[in-house]
Amino acid sequence: MKFSTKAIHAGQEPDPSTGAIMTPIFQTSTYAQTGLGGHKGYEYSRSGNPTRTALEDCIAALENSEYGLAFASGLAAEQAVLSLLKTGDHMVACDDLYGGTYRIFERVLSRYQIETSYVSAASTKDYEKAIRPNTKLIWLETPTNPLLRLVDIKAIAEIAHRHNILVVVDNTFSSPYFQQPLELGADIVLHSTTKYINGHSDVVGGAAVFKDKEVYEAVKFYQNAAGGVPGPFDSWLTLRGIKTLAVRMRQHEENAHTVARFLSEHPRIEKVYYPGLASHPDHELAKRQMKGFGGMVSFQFTGTLEDVDQVVRRLQIITFAESLGGVESLICHPASMTHGSIPREIREARGLTDTLLRLSVGIEDAEDIVRDLEQALR
Repeated sequence: MKFSTKAIHAGQEPDPSTGAIMTPIFQTSTYAQTGLGGHKGYEYSRSGNPTRTALEDCIAALENSEYGLAFASGLAAEQAVLSLLKTGDHMVACDDLYGGTYRIFERVLSRYQIETSYVSAASTKDYEKAIRPNTKLIWLETPTNPLLRLVDIKAIAEIAHRHNILVVVDNTFSSPYFQQPLELGADIVLHSTTKYINGHSDVVGGAAVFKDKEVYEAVKFYQNAAGGVPGPFDSWLTLRGIKTLAVRMRQHEENAHTVARFLSEHPRIEKVYYPGLASHPDHELAKRQMKGFGGMVSFQFTGTLEDVDQVVRRLQIITFAESLGGVESLICHPASMTHGSIPREIREARGLTDTLLRLSVGIEDAEDIVRDLEQALR
C-alpha cells in the first residue's frame, strides 16, 4: 500500500464482531478470562488495548516497520527508549534539540551517571569524534528544533553501526510523510504524536518505531513495566487524525513555502530558517533525504525582547502557544517556552536568541497567514 492508503487502513480493518468501519474505542481496564491463561490476547489495558494496538500497527506501517509502540506523550516515548541505557553509558546528541529532551538528558539521566556529549547538528565528522568506548546511542533530530538544521541520517547510521551503536531519530518535525529514517539506516524513530500525526491539537501522545524486533521487545517490556501508555480514547483520536496526515502535510508545506519566502524578503527579518529555501545551508541534503520540506519556519528579527512581546500580542490569526503541527498556525518563543529549560549561555551559543520565533504554519489560507504576519511586524 502507498502512504495515504496505509494511513487510512493499516491496523484498522473493520471490527470483526460488528463490521464497524472505524476502530472501536475499547474503553476497558481489564478483560474476562476463561481460566488460567485463557484470554483472547488482552489481559489488562496497561499491557495492551485493541484501540492502542491499531494505533501502534498503523504508525509502524507508516515508517515501513512491523514494530511500533504508543505512549502517553512524546517524552514518555523518549524515556522508554532511554531505558535501553544503563549506568555508565554514554550518548552523543545533536546540539540543537527540543528543550524537554535536553532536560531529560541533563537532569534525569545524569543522576544515573549516563553522560551526553553534544555536537553540531550538521557536522557529520563531529559525531564520530565524540564516540567513546561506552557510547551506546546517537540521538538525532532532523530537522532540528528550533533552528531547522538537517542531519545526514544515512552517514551517521553508517558511522554508528561500525561501532555497534544504535541511532535514534526524532522524526516529529517531518512526520513519516516527508521522512522515513528507518529506510535511511536509523534503528529507532520517535514521534510526539501530539504534533503532526494527530494534527488537531486535541490529544497528547508519543510513539516509537523499531527496525529490530529484539530492541522493540526490550522497550515493550519497559512500556508495560513503567506504564506510560495512552488511553483508548487518546489512541482513537490519534488514529482519526492520521487518516488525513498526507493531505495535511502537503498543505502545511505549501503554506510554509509561502510564509518563508515572505519573511526572507521582509526588511525587519534578519534570518529565516526553512530547509525549503535555496539559501538554507542544508537545502541539498533536505532534497535528498526528505520527500518535502515540512511546515515549520523559524525566524529572527531586528529588535528586543519587548518587540517580540509586541509582535506576538498583535497576531490575530496565528496563535501564540506552545506545541506545533496542528491545523491552526501556532507561534512560540523558544527561549522562554519550549527551550526555557536550557541555560541561557548554552542557548545563545547554539544560536537560539531572544528574538527567535518558531512558527508552525497551519493549513489556513496562506494569504491570511502572511497578512497577519505583515501587520504584526509592521
